[in-house]
Amino acid sequence: MAKGESLFFDEATIYVHAGKGGDGCVSFRREKFVPFGGPNGGNGGRGGHVYLRVNSQMNTLVPFTRRKHFRAEDGAHGMGKGMHGKNGQDLYIDVPPGTVVRDAKTGELLGDLTEEGQVLLVARGGRGGRGNEAFKSSTKQAPRFAERGEPGEERTLKLELKIIADVGLVGKPNAGKSTLLASVSAARPKIADYPFTTLSPNLGVVEVDAKRSFVMADIPGLIEGAHQGAGLGLQFLRHIERTRLLVHLLDGTSPDPVADYRAINRELALYSEKLAAKPQVVVLNKIDLPEAQAKLPQIRRDLAKEAGEVLAISAVTRQGVRELLYLLAERLEELPQEEPEEELFVFRPHEKEESKAFQITQEAPGVFRLSGKEIERLAIMTDWNNEEAIERFERILNARGISAALEEAGVRLGDTVIIGDIELEWR
Repeated sequence: MAKGESLFFDEATIYVHAGKGGDGCVSFRREKFVPFGGPNGGNGGRGGHVYLRVNSQMNTLVPFTRRKHFRAEDGAHGMGKGMHGKNGQDLYIDVPPGTVVRDAKTGELLGDLTEEGQVLLVARGGRGGRGNEAFKSSTKQAPRFAERGEPGEERTLKLELKIIADVGLVGKPNAGKSTLLASVSAARPKIADYPFTTLSPNLGVVEVDAKRSFVMADIPGLIEGAHQGAGLGLQFLRHIERTRLLVHLLDGTSPDPVADYRAINRELALYSEKLAAKPQVVVLNKIDLPEAQAKLPQIRRDLAKEAGEVLAISAVTRQGVRELLYLLAERLEELPQEEPEEELFVFRPHEKEESKAFQITQEAPGVFRLSGKEIERLAIMTDWNNEEAIERFERILNARGISAALEEAGVRLGDTVIIGDIELEWR
């Protein structure tokens, strides 16, 4: 994870385009002494799919500031002698663990990628067009048309990185979170005496003993109005959602540590009930200072019902730090591993009734739009320069009752019917 003064890229927008399917081939068997060879045009290959894949060697979304467009390989065209085109190569885009994937246009959750090697299909490659061999029948023994390849799916994705840690340090700016992390791990965050020293989350592995260790995260400080984006609030809250246990660090030199504690918990609750319900260990820092020592008894009395026991440490002198780490290790052993609440979206075949559904709307006098996933796909894959292919498309319209529906909607000879990006003159 980003350390020191390095920027932490936790959001990115990318565009992905799956490969187009290869066109089918129109070909006939022509061999000596074979008078009735028949059609032998092969099918086009499938376009490459686009996947996101978790790579634990990555820890930011920085690579996506340099490259934002990704396209998989197209499928090869079919060939004569019944030879099918080669499928396009699938494209795998590596992302760091903790990446949440959403559709940038709709905001729909597509996936929550957390484990090494986990993959998510985000754009499906287009189906290869069928060659004329596939259309041979008892009534059509020499078809002279083939399908075009289907375009690959394309979409804009919003990637959001949420750090994954066992323990998250929360507290007001300058509560000493970075100092504590530096004292218990090899992390070296920037430390100074002014608000928002920490501008990006820092991670450190804390080794409690020979058998126990955990990951601790120092998250940017929180202020009033954080749930509405004040200060670094939304960045803070987004990252801390993934932690299993919170260490609520109070500043022993603050005028009112109890008010700080309640203000931060109020911001957590306003952002997410789940976040507010996370278990907390409340710790007063800077106990090496007389000012903090004097406040400790009153803080423990005021927070006895809300927070239970309030520990006291000094991140600078390490007083009480070892006891805190043992307590955290014990609490983590008691807590279950969290599972994602939302079902991850995966591309599934549409139900037949959904895929064949269509809608007719009149956009202007004499101009109608025919929309529907399946019929738009068939229109794209039709070779409109081939009369036999056009006749086949018309037969499909008739067989599915679409022609009758269009005429019932008011379509007459010479009117324009738009299907996707294709404009047809009704005949």
